[in-house]
Amino acid sequence: MVDLAGKVAIVTGGSKGIGAEIAFRLADAGAAVAVNYASDREGAERVVERIGAAGGRAVALGADVSSESDVQGLVAQAVAAFGRLDIVVNNAAYFSFGPVEAISVDDYRRHFDVNVLGAILLTREASPHLTEGGSIINIGSAGVLNPMPNALLYAGSKAALERITRFLAKELGPRQIRVNMVLPGATDTEGNRRIGTLDNEAAVKALIEHTALRRFGHPEDVAPAVVFLASDEAAWITGTMLEASGGFS
Repeated sequence: MVDLAGKVAIVTGGSKGIGAEIAFRLADAGAAVAVNYASDREGAERVVERIGAAGGRAVALGADVSSESDVQGLVAQAVAAFGRLDIVVNNAAYFSFGPVEAISVDDYRRHFDVNVLGAILLTREASPHLTEGGSIINIGSAGVLNPMPNALLYAGSKAALERITRFLAKELGPRQIRVNMVLPGATDTEGNRRIGTLDNEAAVKALIEHTALRRFGHPEDVAPAVVFLASDEAAWITGTMLEASGGFS
């Protein structure tokens, strides 16, 4: 079993979906977890309660990851709460889908401010606190490997984050800080339900047909990959894209 006892993690976008499950699994492995949320404080507090009920330690911390001052405060509060920082999971994401003709400047900025700038800001603020053996895990999308219509901004932002992951692995490697990315496939989350993905029969059929295991994934399918990459079991792995997608292609 993976042992993260004594480690401290920040998980952005941790109030629901994949982020919530990542936070719980990290805590279950022994890490203390700062569960970040942008607006859903109640959701984050439910995750903290779930972690506490299982014997773990966690705190809910609000911050908009696209805000420089918010991210600075997030890192400062996490370090103040737990005394150190070892693991950063850049999970917070914004996504919407539609044809290129419908893209607005605001759409572009929202996707790249949250999905790209947010990860850069948190990495910048967290890196001085990360000790040898620290781990940064970015949550990407298997969609970058198989372009599909109407996903230009979301997949484009995640493709940018993929290249950033590889560059950061080179930059932070001499400090023995690892940087990797997990690529989920089609996943049943509150976000996908909110925008109606699972209500679209044709879209669901197409996504399942592109998935070797012939089903939608769940947050429980993705979180173990993050826990592995955060652990010493992955001490020789950096700059890598790990698919947790059921064979999405």
